[in-house]
Amino acid sequence: MKVGNLLTVLASAILSLVASVEAYERLQGPTELLFWNKAKACNGFTLFGVGGTSYLIDMEGQVVHTWKLGTNPRLLENGHLLDSTRDDPSGFQGFQEVDWEGNVVWEYTEKREDYAPHHDWVRIFNKKLNAPTTLYIANKSISHEQAIAAGADPRRGPYDGAQMDAIVEVDMQGNVVWEWWFFDHVVQDVDPEKANHVGSGKAIADYPGRINVNLPGRPLKRDWLHCNSVDYNAELGQVVTSSVQGEIYVIEHDRTFIAGDPAASIKSAAGPAGDFLYRFGDPARYGQGDPPRVLENWDSSTSGDKQIGGCHDVHWIKPGLPGAGHIVVFNNGQYLFDRTSQSSIVEINPFLDEGRNDTGNYVNPPDAGYEEVRFHRDTHKPLKRVSRQIVWSYQSKANQAFFSHIGSGSQRLSNGNTLICSGTTGHLFEVTAEGELAWEYINPVSRELGTVKVLPDCLPMTNALFRAARYAPDHPALAGRELTPKGTITDAFPRPADPRASEEKPERGGEARKGPGGRGGTGRGEKRGGGGKQGKRREGPDRPEAARPNDDRNSQSSGAAP
Repeated sequence: MKVGNLLTVLASAILSLVASVEAYERLQGPTELLFWNKAKACNGFTLFGVGGTSYLIDMEGQVVHTWKLGTNPRLLENGHLLDSTRDDPSGFQGFQEVDWEGNVVWEYTEKREDYAPHHDWVRIFNKKLNAPTTLYIANKSISHEQAIAAGADPRRGPYDGAQMDAIVEVDMQGNVVWEWWFFDHVVQDVDPEKANHVGSGKAIADYPGRINVNLPGRPLKRDWLHCNSVDYNAELGQVVTSSVQGEIYVIEHDRTFIAGDPAASIKSAAGPAGDFLYRFGDPARYGQGDPPRVLENWDSSTSGDKQIGGCHDVHWIKPGLPGAGHIVVFNNGQYLFDRTSQSSIVEINPFLDEGRNDTGNYVNPPDAGYEEVRFHRDTHKPLKRVSRQIVWSYQSKANQAFFSHIGSGSQRLSNGNTLICSGTTGHLFEVTAEGELAWEYINPVSRELGTVKVLPDCLPMTNALFRAARYAPDHPALAGRELTPKGTITDAFPRPADPRASEEKPERGGEARKGPGGRGGTGRGEKRGGGGKQGKRREGPDRPEAARPNDDRNSQSSGAAP
């Protein structure tokens, strides 16, 4: 879809807020397939993981295949499934790749001390190596001494146990071949004796390509940024990641990668070439915008210039799809000081300037500016400042019909529709570019309740999903596969309830694991049945399984504006 057409859709949606998902408040309801408009839905097979199993279902909600591995699964073009080794996206030790029959054909375990993989990864083809590699997010430990040396304010310490996210790349043999770390790109205005000080007459606002190590109200700590998604753009040679605090960051990969010399690659990524190429979501974090705040009359508040909060699943729309090359992010809608928190899907063209001209180069969002958007009076939503770089977005018309405070994701489909996973309620649905509902499904799997045909009033995360993906019938991964419907999950794959689930006391994800050290990890390529030796199980705030029913922690196409 062309930018002009997208802007027309957005403008129309902002004015009318029409054609969004209709909804009504209820305390219980049916699970599995709720709705399917065969004429408007994008036909295919939907993949999701829950409770250690991945399910591939058809449009009727019939299971066509399963794997005994399932948290945040994705199919590779060869028909293999890649996922983490634990059913907790908040923390795990590595990854497994299994074939169609479930045999492990490759695995990787992070063995370096003070690295803690979590949340997301992506298999890419590294052109400089002419081979596949895997990128993943890991929290990397920072000592108190390192923090002080980097200009962290001593008055806000100590900083023992602090972590900052890194993006690590490993080859199929388990060797670390590239690494990028936020800590190498911090700036500060506290200690002028440090090399990363802003300098005389300058401020944090002069360094949008770096992150302030002394963020107001947020001193360095464990899981400081809580990044939760990563994607790679092969055409640009760049990587994008998202922080749950409400920012996305684009960084260079290919131009900092030196084939055959991992040390040189890591050094290059740590230098100026590794500074942010683009960031979006919360310009107040770098002194170029207004933060959310309560107004003088404390019955009212404003989101300021903050566009997204609690965000997940940032990625580029793939080539050949409507909106190709744009960045899409699931905006959970947290931390925006809204009267009623509401999630949305936001599509961004980062090349748009103030006049909405596509410059072909990244434009700092504050330079592109904002437009004020008013919502229908019955929503009781305040006036919002919406970035001119947002070219399409979706949220439900009903304030309380679509909201997930953690997890979640979206995917642009070949017919222009968007598949959405509202994670905390296990709610999958597909909408058209105009915001019309085309398909809707509720995950029936819960550890506490078992598999259920009717989901009662329950806490968030009872039937949660972290993410989902739709694969077209002609996708290479499905070529020649047996895809005969085997029945619905509740009929053909029932699970008993686990009363112990309600008694579990999960800890927060993201702490570093102590390992034996080593150069990176282990990668195996042999084919064998069953899973490998795994580490201690942990719980975390983004766990997509119903293992946490007692954890109530908070962590507009309509085609409409967010």
